[in-house]
Amino acid sequence: MTVLDESLAGVLCDMDGLLLDSERLARDAFVKACREFGWEPDLQVYQLCIGSTVEKTEALLSSAFGPKFPYKAIEVRWSEHYHARLREGPVPVKTGALDLLEFLKGRMVPLALVTSTPRGTALNKLERTGLLCYFDQLVCGGETDLGKPDPDPYLAAARRLGLEPERCWALEDSANGVWAAHAAGCTVIQVPDLVAPTAELLTLGHTIVESLHDVLRLLEVASGTVSPEM
Repeated sequence: MTVLDESLAGVLCDMDGLLLDSERLARDAFVKACREFGWEPDLQVYQLCIGSTVEKTEALLSSAFGPKFPYKAIEVRWSEHYHARLREGPVPVKTGALDLLEFLKGRMVPLALVTSTPRGTALNKLERTGLLCYFDQLVCGGETDLGKPDPDPYLAAARRLGLEPERCWALEDSANGVWAAHAAGCTVIQVPDLVAPTAELLTLGHTIVESLHDVLRLLEVASGTVSPEM
């Protein structure tokens, strides 16, 4: 095992919106499905669901849009539209993702995926983009008692790597993911995707960067590959 510094021994990272440019695809599929049923969705409400579980998404949207909102029917069409897009070809990989993953692999840094996406869909995305080989462990949607924004997925990922969560960096794009990783005790690095951090989220004091290239730079500094002044 390579220890990047005295406090960092492993990396836990999200998938959708962080490594893969897939959140836009999911959002567009949701909007398309809603419009088919005569609904114009409030995307500010939708954004609260990003990174959360299927169950929490249903509860939030149903509560926000009211009892007449046909969630179950829309969910079916939403899934159909999204998976139709996945069949068209691999989801675009975020800029800097491969460089980051190669860096971690080259230094034998333990790496776990922590995603709210069900395992079958997650494996399909990772295999088709060539990213599956980089991960030592996967924690997928529905595999812990509670999902993001609760800490269970990150606690499980650290445990599967044999590491204390306090010695892991967690890489996230969404607020739900950041809350989960922070509650687990990880050092959180956020690369916002569709939604900018709220004032409430900023109170956590975690590190926020613009791209995965910036994350790689932080890892290079932590590993001593480059100096902080460079």
